[in-house]
Amino acid sequence: MTTSLIYHFFDDDDFLLISKKIKETEKITAGEVRFAIKEDKPLFGKSVSVRDLAVREFHKLGMEKTRDRTGILLFIDLASRQFYILADEGINSKVKRETWDLIRDQMQKEFKLGHYLEGILSAIENVGEILASHFPVKANDVNELSNKVVT
Repeated sequence: MTTSLIYHFFDDDDFLLISKKIKETEKITAGEVRFAIKEDKPLFGKSVSVRDLAVREFHKLGMEKTRDRTGILLFIDLASRQFYILADEGINSKVKRETWDLIRDQMQKEFKLGHYLEGILSAIENVGEILASHFPVKANDVNELSNKVVT
């Protein structure tokens, strides 16, 4: 796996830092954050949009099953060099799509500068701040989803 395109941009230490940032972020919000990075579209998905790929991954990870429908996926498709932030209906009822697009655009600017890890960590932090304002952590909050990076 070390020859994959993903490892041209990230290493295992980066993935640990991303997971740690997600864990820290979830201490201030009832939201559930996941990060997925894919390098090849499946054969049946060659003409599928990055949004559709993110939706597939969202459901594959069971993110729609959180208690308050507060899952959010930061998805990167390396094959097309596109990013998408997909939030569940609980979040979408309070936060406009444009908010996530601005974070995506900022992440893309960082990537263009070669700041891949920094772009992701900043995006997770920004997502967390927005989620915390709408979905603060609850007394009985539990971590419903893994914080591990999905490849």
